[in-house]
Amino acid sequence: MRADPKSWWKPFARPRWAELLLASTVATAIPATGATSAVAQGAPSAKAPAIPREFRGVWVASVANIDWPSKPGLSSWQQQAELIALLDRARALRLNAVLLQVRPAGDALYHSPFEPWSSYLTGVEGRAPEPYYDPLAFAVREAHARGLELHAWLNPYRARHPTMKGPNASTHMANTKPQWVKRYGNYLWMDPGEPGVLAHSVQVALDVVKRYDVDGIHVDDYFYPYPEADSNKVEVPFPDSGSYARYRARGGQLGVSDWRRNNVDRYVQQVYERTKAIKPWVKVGISPFGIWRPGYPQSVQGFDAYEKLAGDSRKWLHEGWVDYFTPQLYWPIARPAQSYPVLLDWWIGENLKGRHIWPGHNSSRAANGGPEWAPDELNNQVRATRATTARGQGATGDVFFSMKSLVPATLADRLTNELFQQDALVPASPWLGAVRPTAPVARLRRDPSSREIVLLVTPGKRARWITVRTLHDGVWSHRVLPSSFTQLVVSDSSRRAPSRVVVSTVDRVGRESALVTLEGVR
Repeated sequence: MRADPKSWWKPFARPRWAELLLASTVATAIPATGATSAVAQGAPSAKAPAIPREFRGVWVASVANIDWPSKPGLSSWQQQAELIALLDRARALRLNAVLLQVRPAGDALYHSPFEPWSSYLTGVEGRAPEPYYDPLAFAVREAHARGLELHAWLNPYRARHPTMKGPNASTHMANTKPQWVKRYGNYLWMDPGEPGVLAHSVQVALDVVKRYDVDGIHVDDYFYPYPEADSNKVEVPFPDSGSYARYRARGGQLGVSDWRRNNVDRYVQQVYERTKAIKPWVKVGISPFGIWRPGYPQSVQGFDAYEKLAGDSRKWLHEGWVDYFTPQLYWPIARPAQSYPVLLDWWIGENLKGRHIWPGHNSSRAANGGPEWAPDELNNQVRATRATTARGQGATGDVFFSMKSLVPATLADRLTNELFQQDALVPASPWLGAVRPTAPVARLRRDPSSREIVLLVTPGKRARWITVRTLHDGVWSHRVLPSSFTQLVVSDSSRRAPSRVVVSTVDRVGRESALVTLEGVR
């Protein structure tokens, strides 16, 4: 993700994540001992309110060690402690999804059969964590235990970032297929015009889908690289003349700009369609540059990602090659040439297939402040998102860049206290299936020792999450929990039993079961 095409990657201060282990809001449960209560399982309660639906995501960047791990070469235990701290913080803020960068530059923060271990993880590209563990498998397990979705964030073509130290591993594409890799500025890039690069990058994405229980595959805005300039500030063309000449020799008819866009289109289409063939429930998302082209809408000015990055992002939305679309709307509301709500409304109008629109926010810039970033700017942008939801067929969530901006209390706690006061479910994706999960079996009981009221739940088939709605003194509250939670204390602070408890399960594409209503306890 980038807020500025030229300077975003400069090293950030590294937080001490191990010192920031924060208490999660995951509900505590007590052992099931003693006598059990009477059970009332009935029809759905007409009075129980619906659980709010809102995607609340955060990017966790590994490139340049922006978010995690805080520096290369930490022990496995230190890496795990830092990641747990981040996940606990996300849960405490009532977020419901983490987008973890696992392929920053033709490398892997997981055990890949196709690419070497990332140097951002171990300090040496190709070296596995010590003691050995698989960070992506660990992240998926720990995220799900906290009721968070885990999306694997992949960069499709970058081969080396300037912040990387040391040589590329012998198994890195820069060494195994040097003819496919081009130096451009201070970076190395896989050439998207090489058929082998397309096959390789798609294969990497599908391997993650097959082997890990991820909730999504996420692709960022780096397709063809952002332009580089020479010492005279003249833009230097990307060095793909050889691959373009070979394309033409094979009978290709497209001009170079259209050919580049077609190369990227094929990647996007294949990742989407082939993911659905393997695991239809895994969501595919893309976070392109927030402006499709200057002049769309008419008031908008700025960088032309359609031409410069070969990113025809509007086409991907029109074709339905995404399940969610996260344009990086990294500008303030009041900036006329790139106004957040103006751009958001335009993208909503282009959503012909009715996919999720979950805009990306520059929370890092908001955290740093400045003349255009008042303390309430970020919250007002979320309110602007919600205003489109209220109109119908609008945006239904937000994603924040990046996690380090949400660790200090100033910005993040205000966001939570004002806007994320209760849990929210990820919006449903009805195009991914229509069969509802089986309703849970639930009952209430009073613990004989503490006298607290305990909800016991056995999730139904296809359950990913459990929702619990409780009614105390005429006021409803709710929780969203992972399906691994089978016990939950539902007494209020005075240990009084709720007058009603309503339980349901939700599957991984957001479909909710029939409700189970419980009333009374002995």
